[in-house]
Amino acid sequence: MKVLFLSRWFPIPANNGSKLRVLNLLKGLARKHEVTLLSFADQVANLSTPELSNLCAEVYTVPWREFDPGSASARMGFLSTKPRSIIDTFSLDMAREITRTLSRKKYDLVIASQLPMAAYYPYFKNVPALFEELELGLVVDDSQHASGWIQKIRHGLTWFKLKNYLSRLLDHFDAVTVVSEKERDLVQRLFPSVSKVLLSPNCINLADYQGLQEEVSRTRLVFTGSFRYHANYEAMHWFVGQVFPHVLAQCPDVELVITGDRAGLLLPSEKNISLPGYVEDVAVLIAGSAVALAPLLSGGGTRLKILEAMAIGTPVVATSKGAEGLDVRSGEHLLIADDPAEFARCILRLLDDEALRCSLITQAGELVREKYDWKVTLPDYLRFAESLTNKTI
Repeated sequence: MKVLFLSRWFPIPANNGSKLRVLNLLKGLARKHEVTLLSFADQVANLSTPELSNLCAEVYTVPWREFDPGSASARMGFLSTKPRSIIDTFSLDMAREITRTLSRKKYDLVIASQLPMAAYYPYFKNVPALFEELELGLVVDDSQHASGWIQKIRHGLTWFKLKNYLSRLLDHFDAVTVVSEKERDLVQRLFPSVSKVLLSPNCINLADYQGLQEEVSRTRLVFTGSFRYHANYEAMHWFVGQVFPHVLAQCPDVELVITGDRAGLLLPSEKNISLPGYVEDVAVLIAGSAVALAPLLSGGGTRLKILEAMAIGTPVVATSKGAEGLDVRSGEHLLIADDPAEFARCILRLLDDEALRCSLITQAGELVREKYDWKVTLPDYLRFAESLTNKTI
């Protein structure tokens, strides 16, 4: 089977959740099929890597331009039925590259990863197509929980336009994938005409995390995630301002390490906080930490940072939103708390209770092995993709 994979994210280096998912899907597809990657990239020079060359028959890139709400096209988007981000980030170069690629070779399937790539459906509408990772939860939550009439109108209009746009767009896809049960339920409820929906959770390669032997610092907490993703900054702003003071009041020597791009954003305090920026091997840092944090208050999808910590053997404290989309139970696989004082108490329990730490680590590791290892989930994904064409292995 010949597959054209369209990606918003160039997967190398695989330094965020979207890139990791794309890279692992490419690895799975490439085992049995011929894959061409056509991807946006922040920089298009020197993007040929041995890893991608071994996976893909061909790799093409187009420069990515971030959505600018103040641009002329974005302002004109207020008058359009399409979401403004789709209008503003549309790339004629990408449209031409898709057309050119399809004219050179017959493809059996197009996989369009996330909405920015699915939006190019007019240029591959004659080929069976899979909408990979349709995400609705974030926009739905924003529209339902907006505070103040201005925010309610703004988020309500965003959701109204996106829903109507998707109702037309999804008619051009043979199937969609989602990463959580919540997302699957939303698709089936809001777009009942979509008959083929595969729940394909974000996963990790468990083998990559085996054998880490780091001495654990019993006073170190770790959060991994760039502040360029607003949900990460929002999470740390809340944690540092409302949770961390409770922890420090009981354990003044506890240190918080926050990895990733700070994006020039400030936190309420920097007491006992280290911000090393990009860390080459974040797994080593997580393995040497007493507790991994996922105090997210918004965002969609599922949290690779939680799965990564579970695979490594570092216990996790998360909010309900942070753990959303994962088949986890508080007290069995991790600890969940939404109140600042309770979140702090969960951390303090893990710093003091060795039996609890060991129990969570053991059961979380079993959960990842059973449900969140790409080795376990990729075969179902491949069978689903193959069923959309007339080709078989």
